Amino acid sequence: MRKLWYLLLISTVSIFAVAGQSPVQTSESSSIKVLEFKWSKRSQPPENVEQQIQPVGTVQPANKNFQRNMRVNQSRGARDPNEGTLESRSAELDRNIQEARAPKPVEGFGYKVKVKNESTKVADIVFWEYQFIDPSNPAMAARRQFLCAVKVEPNKTKEIQSFTLSGPGDVVSVATGTNPSGKLFQEQAVINRVEYVDGSIWQRKDWNFAEIKQGYLRATGAPWGKEMCRVL
Repeated sequence: MRKLWYLLLISTVSIFAVAGQSPVQTSESSSIKVLEFKWSKRSQPPENVEQQIQPVGTVQPANKNFQRNMRVNQSRGARDPNEGTLESRSAELDRNIQEARAPKPVEGFGYKVKVKNESTKVADIVFWEYQFIDPSNPAMAARRQFLCAVKVEPNKTKEIQSFTLSGPGDVVSVATGTNPSGKLFQEQAVINRVEYVDGSIWQRKDWNFAEIKQGYLRATGAPWGKEMCRVL
């Protein structure tokens, strides 16, 4: 994880560097090709939360052989002495409190894109977005943008997974109801920027980093955890 955080810091430096120090190649198409994409409703456990539920019924040393002794010396139906101890009741109370306080799964949306690196360089950081477009009004679109610390080797494919609370959104106009295709909206996944391990950068010609600057600073403002991507 330290390596991912270091790479993101390098990315920040490259983006804010003076023009000419870190040349950015711009064009319409990227060497990172989108092969498949989809979205779905999804729940995700809270990050960096460890639930440590204590077992119920702390066994006292004097009672370790209770089960064996019960079978040998006691009649059926004898009560386990651990059940009534102060330690047992305290452990059960602690467990109930911890279970009540345990963070619940977060309901949201998962976005996936399968890409292939058709260049001879190793991709290290990928900026991409999932678009929902109103067929009757293409200018009306919802964009879910992500920053992903993911390594894609030359001529290899990789599935990139992102999570956000935002779904398709209200991108459908009233006129969409008459759309012959019957689809509520069109979908597509777009690669906006790729940073390679050799320091070179590719960026989509009509994509403007300034539009996501605040989101970028927020996404890189904390050490990277287990996630593959962060929302911009």
